[in-house]
Amino acid sequence: MMGDRDYRQFIKKAIDSIGKEVEPKIDPKDNKSIFLHEVVRCLRRSYYDRTDPIEPERTRFGNLVSGLLQNREHGVKLGEFVIEEIKLKGYADMIIDDVILIFRSSIELPETPVAADILYLNACMWIFNKTEAIVVYIASDGKEVSFSLSKNKKMFEETIRRIRVLNNLLEEKKTPILEPSEECTECQYHERCYIKRKQGQVLTLSKMLGLDSNKKNE
Repeated sequence: MMGDRDYRQFIKKAIDSIGKEVEPKIDPKDNKSIFLHEVVRCLRRSYYDRTDPIEPERTRFGNLVSGLLQNREHGVKLGEFVIEEIKLKGYADMIIDDVILIFRSSIELPETPVAADILYLNACMWIFNKTEAIVVYIASDGKEVSFSLSKNKKMFEETIRRIRVLNNLLEEKKTPILEPSEECTECQYHERCYIKRKQGQVLTLSKMLGLDSNKKNE
């Protein structure tokens, strides 16, 4: 807070605005069009985004790099891969010659690529008919690390399976099973999947085992 202005609110609004701008525009009524990011993450989260959405809390710029690349010569390409009656749509942040690149922000540089990013990158190679791909992680201090990936058919078959599962569940209006991951703690649907946490009450081992009440009765 500086003077009469709350600059944190300005920053939050800016992040929200940019985040909405770079997010894929999904028609919740079109179950035949599935976006790649929906199937490489928790299917329940993607299902809720379409059927009963809650606006996420955007605290970081996340994958803002994609938005910055949209108007560049090699930047952000939307591709499509048809699977019977379903259209898989996915974005590549950059395509240079035969190489696909995607960029991800990260608090710390990972030692290995994130599983969801591997699935995403591999599917991009099938969507855009390329044989090489690279994911680049950029940390808050400006350092970066990259990982290359070769096209893998079995991995893409798993992605196709998840596409069909999400499509079927949307058609049948059935909630996907719980897929616990590190994303859960920051997910806006956390309380739909887990018990709401009570504030101000600390559970000790003695309380859980009923030892405190035994002492009072002695």
